[in-house]
Amino acid sequence: MFTPDEREQLRAALVSTAQADPRITGAALVGSAAVDREDRWSDIDLALCLHEDADVDEVVRDWSDRLYRDHDVVHHLDVRNGKTLFRVFLLRDTLQLDLSFWAPADFGATGPTFRLLFGTAADVPKVGPPAALGLVGMGWLYALHARSSIARGRVWQAEYMVSGVRDHVLALACLRHGVSAVQGRGMDDLPAEVTAPLDEALVRGLGTAELVRAFGVTVEAFLAEVELVDAALAARIAPTMRALVDTSTPGPAVVSPA
Repeated sequence: MFTPDEREQLRAALVSTAQADPRITGAALVGSAAVDREDRWSDIDLALCLHEDADVDEVVRDWSDRLYRDHDVVHHLDVRNGKTLFRVFLLRDTLQLDLSFWAPADFGATGPTFRLLFGTAADVPKVGPPAALGLVGMGWLYALHARSSIARGRVWQAEYMVSGVRDHVLALACLRHGVSAVQGRGMDDLPAEVTAPLDEALVRGLGTAELVRAFGVTVEAFLAEVELVDAALAARIAPTMRALVDTSTPGPAVVSPA
């Protein structure tokens, strides 16, 4: 297990390496460290701005080779957002290291967790929270598949889908309370009066009766959040949503006549 001191030493070494690399013109802390909210479990998030003439593939390869060679990396994962590559490294000591490689025109603060270390940041559009109506739509979509999964006896898929509806209930609540609605980051910042009733929405077993019970609780919580977004919409979809719960229990097998 890494220590905070080891994490800080590695981050400082990476920043020093970036400053010495002529192909890199800027660097910024992103994530919790950028707003002084690191804790014992935080990872390293470092954004690198590449020189406009740099060969991106070469830079990424060189940095990756160095990390594997010198810092006991065991694997990595690539995630792309537009033209930006986020390469996420897993170190043997369980530290996560996120290096992102940015074009100069895109290198800037898309949100509050960005602290420039050196170089120049571009003025880029801020990324806003997800749209409430988009979360509503994804909620009823998960509910449709929760119904069919339960009815088909596909219990693990059903648990996944019911939990997906519940996650969108919590995301809507996060929007309402002004905390992060992305990847569960704000869920633990919600007041207890919002989260406590959702304990009953947890799937506690894979029997049909339990799946239907949790599904019903989740749908009612979903409709309550939708009502706060758009009361007319909540009234319009409520009968259909409740019908999904009512029709989720598998019925008797239908035997075709000979």
